[in-house]
Amino acid sequence: MTDTVAQFEHVIGICRELYAKKLKDYGPAWRILRTTSLTDQIFIKANRIRSIEMKGMSCIDEDIRSELIGIVNYGIIGLIQLNLGFSGDEDITVEQALELYDRFMTQTKNLMYAKNHDYDEAWRLMRPTSYTDFILSKVHRTKQIEDNKGITLVSEGVDANYMDMVNYALFGLIRIEYAD
Repeated sequence: MTDTVAQFEHVIGICRELYAKKLKDYGPAWRILRTTSLTDQIFIKANRIRSIEMKGMSCIDEDIRSELIGIVNYGIIGLIQLNLGFSGDEDITVEQALELYDRFMTQTKNLMYAKNHDYDEAWRLMRPTSYTDFILSKVHRTKQIEDNKGITLVSEGVDANYMDMVNYALFGLIRIEYAD
């Protein structure tokens, strides 16, 4: 598990660094987004990854790695928005946005560490294309929950689905960064 923890921390650092740079460029402009829009943004990124995987090429200069980073960051933003609600303007500071990112990323990675313990790192034996499919499945589940106004009978909520999307994207990033 030690290698896994180090690898997770490394790819999380990559994602956080981009998040922090974008905060400097734009501030927390994403505060105006409803979670439904964030879910759709994750869908667009995951769908593009699937398209690249199936076609074997991309016509624009953004690779699967950059799309996975986007899924991680939009997933964490989604968790923040679920917690705070969306706002009509940028009502938090850059420092607060970074603190919130760290808090929700910590919750998300702790969930992964617990699941990883129980599943014995089965994700390492999966095909990376399965991560894409599972992210897309989680997006569709999330959209259904959102369309049902958050009401579920037996299923986890939007927050758990966002955490799973983030973790599958982190798995993909580890597989890219540490090509095995």
